[in-house]
Amino acid sequence: MKSFLLERVRAEGTPLIDGRITRDGVPFDSDGAECHATFVWQGKQPPALTGDFVFWAEDGGSSPRAPLALEQIEPNAWATTLKFPRNAYVEYVFLKDGKRVNDPFNGRKTPNGVGGINNFFYAPDALPTPFLKPVRGIPRGRVTTHLLQAGGIVIGNQRRVHLYQPPTQEPAALIVALDGQDYLQRAKLPTILDNLFAQNKIPPLAVAMLESSRLEKGSARMSEYACNELTLIFLLRQVVPFAQQHLKLMDWKKKKGAYGIMGASMGGLMALFTGLRAPKVFGHVISHAGAFEFWDFPTSTFTWLTQTKTPPRVWLDVGQMDWLLEPNRRMHKALRRNKFDVKYREYYAYHNWPAWRNVLPEALTWAFAP
Repeated sequence: MKSFLLERVRAEGTPLIDGRITRDGVPFDSDGAECHATFVWQGKQPPALTGDFVFWAEDGGSSPRAPLALEQIEPNAWATTLKFPRNAYVEYVFLKDGKRVNDPFNGRKTPNGVGGINNFFYAPDALPTPFLKPVRGIPRGRVTTHLLQAGGIVIGNQRRVHLYQPPTQEPAALIVALDGQDYLQRAKLPTILDNLFAQNKIPPLAVAMLESSRLEKGSARMSEYACNELTLIFLLRQVVPFAQQHLKLMDWKKKKGAYGIMGASMGGLMALFTGLRAPKVFGHVISHAGAFEFWDFPTSTFTWLTQTKTPPRVWLDVGQMDWLLEPNRRMHKALRRNKFDVKYREYYAYHNWPAWRNVLPEALTWAFAP
């Protein structure tokens, strides 16, 4: 028997976008601001489907949701159709016998940050940022890697830091990027900065990409980024002076608040905490999906923002499928209530680096606008 579904899958790949598959193989086209995505599996028995849309149920998290079942459409062909906004970025995998299985009809893959690989897709009106591609002929900054000795201030007593010097002789403002390994490798921050600077969208910006904790039996990242005073001291007393020694920077003491700090999730929390505690140094904060609450317990950032006399400029962004959506909405309201210069951005994605990477050029452009 001819398989209409599998024929289309082999021709287009998966998921099938704007096509609700029916038993006679006729697609159903959606209108307006939403689209349909059909996930397909070929085989005698179907796997379950998990991903952003069910908060990664049964994939090592604590999601209250369940993976989705696939319905048999044709012999050896199983599918389910979900509805998404047309500007969505979505990651997913199949689960078969308790193990993760990538979609054999979707070659688009990305690391999930915890040792696994996810499939992904962009809905019709969503695109990756164009600033990710290196452009021929433009000046490029230089990245060097160093091992910074920290004594007993951080766990492990040392931390790797990647320094980015922009392609200019002009003194630059400094950005400290928490989880620096991810900003370097996953967010492609040096390439984004090269492209933005070449198009005159940002002033010269240097970066200290500070790696987070790595231990054989787990990471201390959660503790070090949970509004940790020792981490704040480490940033102010060691990371900033080290960057000043190795990069051509403007003096923050002559231009208060010239430097910036950014991070994602726990790093987003620590970035805002640092800006609130040391606004004369870090006058620009970029927070991607900041972890401003833990199990309904607000962090001290909500208290500190009422006490800061020289508030930093704050960029917040978060995905509409992110479990941290509501805490970020509450933080945005609190920042506005306390008269901060704040820019807030939501997009249809989950809690992942590709989503943060796509919004990063806009965040940098706003945060460091003249």
